[in-house]
Amino acid sequence: MKLLKELTAIRGVSSDESTIASFIANYCKKNGKNWKVQPTIIFEDKFQDCLILIFGNPRTAIYAHTDTIGYSVAYNNKLIKVGGPKIEDGISLVGADSNGELTAETHLFENMDGNKYLHFVCDRDVDRGTLLSYAPNFKETEVYVQSPYLDNRLGVWNALKVAETLENGAIVFSTYEEHGGNSVDFCAKYLFDTFGVRQALISDITWVTDGVIHGGGVAISARDSCVPRRKYLDKITSLAMEHNIPFQLEVESAGGSDGGVLQKGGNLIDWCFIGAPEDHVHSPKELVYKSDIDSMLAMYQLLMKEL
Repeated sequence: MKLLKELTAIRGVSSDESTIASFIANYCKKNGKNWKVQPTIIFEDKFQDCLILIFGNPRTAIYAHTDTIGYSVAYNNKLIKVGGPKIEDGISLVGADSNGELTAETHLFENMDGNKYLHFVCDRDVDRGTLLSYAPNFKETEVYVQSPYLDNRLGVWNALKVAETLENGAIVFSTYEEHGGNSVDFCAKYLFDTFGVRQALISDITWVTDGVIHGGGVAISARDSCVPRRKYLDKITSLAMEHNIPFQLEVESAGGSDGGVLQKGGNLIDWCFIGAPEDHVHSPKELVYKSDIDSMLAMYQLLMKEL
């Protein structure tokens, strides 16, 4: 879990993914020489802060978003949400502005009319527009890992572990998923036009619910606010059952991911969200069971060979 701990500590609030993108690029350059196939690394200005790895002759692409939820500093120490973070009092935040590094703490304020506002407390003034994120706090036991930003640094970790043995495939480290889904359609079109890639797997983290539990295996999503094509979904679940990989079928009415961007995009691309379930979603205490991480990685290793 050393790599996962490193990933969760790197800031990357939506719109500010350049640091995490550079970390991933450097990691791939350093470690890729030891992988089964050395990938072509596409990290160019026209892709903004996205990064694409190409292995052999790709048929399927993994999408893992690199951005996180967080807050923008507004006026009078008010915080505005980036994405959907939990609104909680007394949460430690970190960031940097023109005066350097800073630490702050959330403060939930209620005015005379009963309306609640989220502010922050800091020992100095902070530049307007500064992005703040949860302070790193990684914990590991024999059973689980707990940390801010397992969503989606765990999805990134999963993609990087798959890369070690991947022979044919593509991996897209995307941006803006938590606040608009800006980049995926562009990357998908590039892969579609250049390599004919028409299949996708969404390496992201889902929620523990009444029907998806800790320790039950990786979640394969039959639907959230969008619906993957049934033929593709059935192929994935059949392969999982054939190879005895633990999984749970998720059926929800809301939520979304990079898969929704693909479904609404300009190319016909099959996609499916497959990810470990976590508790305390979009909070500093996101928690995932290690057994579910194991089945997530095994699932992706299998599917990238068989699809």
